[in-house]
Amino acid sequence: MDDHHNDDSAPRKVYVEEQLSVEIPETAHQISQDSWFQVGFILTTGINSAYVLGYSGTIMVPLGWIGGVVGLIAATAISLYANSLIAKLHEFGGKRHIRYRDLAGFVYGQKAYSLTWGLQYVNLFMINVGYIILAGQALKAVYVLFRDDDAMKLPYFIAMSGVVCAMFAFATPHLSALGIWLGFSTILSLIYIVIAIVLATRDGVEASARDYSIPGTSISKIFTTIGASANLVFAFNTGMLPEIQIFASPMYEYLDTRYGIKGSALAFRNISFRVMVRGSYLAITTLVSASLPFLGDFESLTGAVSTFPLTFILANHMYLVAKGNKLTSLQKSWHWLNVCFFGCMSLAAAVAALRLIAVDSKTYHLFADL
Repeated sequence: MDDHHNDDSAPRKVYVEEQLSVEIPETAHQISQDSWFQVGFILTTGINSAYVLGYSGTIMVPLGWIGGVVGLIAATAISLYANSLIAKLHEFGGKRHIRYRDLAGFVYGQKAYSLTWGLQYVNLFMINVGYIILAGQALKAVYVLFRDDDAMKLPYFIAMSGVVCAMFAFATPHLSALGIWLGFSTILSLIYIVIAIVLATRDGVEASARDYSIPGTSISKIFTTIGASANLVFAFNTGMLPEIQIFASPMYEYLDTRYGIKGSALAFRNISFRVMVRGSYLAITTLVSASLPFLGDFESLTGAVSTFPLTFILANHMYLVAKGNKLTSLQKSWHWLNVCFFGCMSLAAAVAALRLIAVDSKTYHLFADL
């Protein structure tokens, strides 16, 4: 038995014992009880989500047809690869890591646990802001079709979207409780895809020739192209393994676990907690959404400072550290190349995003009616 534990096939300890002083709590949410079918629905409807409404403006316009299509395909492949690395570490060191930060803490220690959670929270918050902004813009677009009188401003529709999100947050204690809503979400996603294809095809046939060249000066094209690359990774990584991040579920899981919200979802204490805490969280999110409805700018910044490091840099480096001597020299070089490349991309994308925000801030204002 001792010989078996000492051979090279056993997972090695990758941290010093004193380094990991963080206590990993058991989750208050339901886990390991959902079928692969339901998980597949959550993943499908989570990735094929409202963000598709914004891709044309945040990805295709700054990159053009060739760059946009190639970029989306490349982002798909890179994201799949990065998530596969994390999936291989889901059960590592004799433990099953149900949270991304738990895995980082196990591999690196306390500081990495805190840093990962901080970056993850930024990512989650910006995802929520983006969803609410897009929902508000969609509602306004429908309103304008019938009444273009400027009586209803974009912030009003964003507020409506925030209220609907809050209702779902109150009624859905955890992801497993989504139930029939997953079916509705999938059906609506398919309906949207069909309508989008039909309308795009009709417009392409009937519309006159258009100029699809990338707009702007040579300098601005460079910055917008870099920023759009951050949007690409943001688009394909609104969900991060091991958690499935549809809306703010990991944040709710943290709060419920922290304050011991267990038992019946209909218990008065649990209902009141969801209404007060989740309602306050979504109220802040909605206020930020209404105040700063510049989706593309903040997608770029979030992709640069959070999604790039979490999804690509951390995934490759964590796999490198965890597997250690089991990797060949070529494999190690490959992962280090990814770490360095995406580190440079993250820095460049952050600079481009900050420049874009600075430029747009001269045009837009708080609670703008876009």
